[in-house]
Amino acid sequence: MSEEKEKVLIIGSGPAGYTAAIYAARAGLKPVLYTGGQPGGQLTTTGDVENFPGYPKGISGPEMMMELQQQAERFGTRINYGLVTKVDFGGWPHKVTVDETKVIEAEAVIIATGASAKYLGLPSEQRLMSRGVSACAVCDGFFYRGTDVAVVGAGDSAAEEATYLANLCTKVYLIVRRGEMRASKIMQQRVLSNPRIEVLWNTETEEVLGDEEVRGIRVINNQTKEKREIAVKGFFVAIGHQPNTGIFKGLLTMDESGYIICKPGSTHTNVEGVFAVGDAADKIYRQAVTAAGTGCMGALDAERFLAAKEAVLS
Repeated sequence: MSEEKEKVLIIGSGPAGYTAAIYAARAGLKPVLYTGGQPGGQLTTTGDVENFPGYPKGISGPEMMMELQQQAERFGTRINYGLVTKVDFGGWPHKVTVDETKVIEAEAVIIATGASAKYLGLPSEQRLMSRGVSACAVCDGFFYRGTDVAVVGAGDSAAEEATYLANLCTKVYLIVRRGEMRASKIMQQRVLSNPRIEVLWNTETEEVLGDEEVRGIRVINNQTKEKREIAVKGFFVAIGHQPNTGIFKGLLTMDESGYIICKPGSTHTNVEGVFAVGDAADKIYRQAVTAAGTGCMGALDAERFLAAKEAVLS
């Protein structure tokens, strides 16, 4: 097994990882970044991005990630394709294994592994991804203004997505699998009192309809077994996200959902020299621009940590 020594190792790409790389590289830290299993992160499955500052005409998710990668490389970041398979934070420097074949000894580790949206698992859902199927109303809702859409889910996230879309869309169907919602009482009240939202209780989605783009959904009432087709242009899945942090379980402090907990006002984790940025530590905002902001924070925190460490050791 080969070994390498690095000043700064960034695990994961996407807006958080690439921004951390840009700042770390400009600080002369010569970072190395491993992209993970989905180079570019969630945005590579997004069609048009219109809410990221600096792109007045919008940009596709994959193109934006490519530009961020090129910007990071321009300042000297070494970007490698590979998956971190093991970490050892028991001592310092930290040891990270990539693809079970290479051990990297890093003085600072920035975790930017992101989170993955949970989906229903329907073949039609995957086929129409970014062509009417979305997991982020704030990201994509604008494209469906003035149309009918559907949201699936029963928690606070689904209630928030439905309420947000009701401000843009003609009608929002909220598909709830049971006869009640899991959302907080105040969020339920907002949903039930909104004339543009119709809740379909005891209902599940059987198929997302459409060839090149979403034209509707077929649902079934799980009590009466009655099926119906509903014409919609957008289908928003709001059944939660799963942070990609399993490999750090037991090593870093996390909440009950697996999101890494950082010290307030920083990206510092409970382990010295390990920093968490982007959606791996953010279950509230989950936006590209906030991920990029924490990526900047992570690089600055790492730079200050290394400077303090060097002063102590010198």
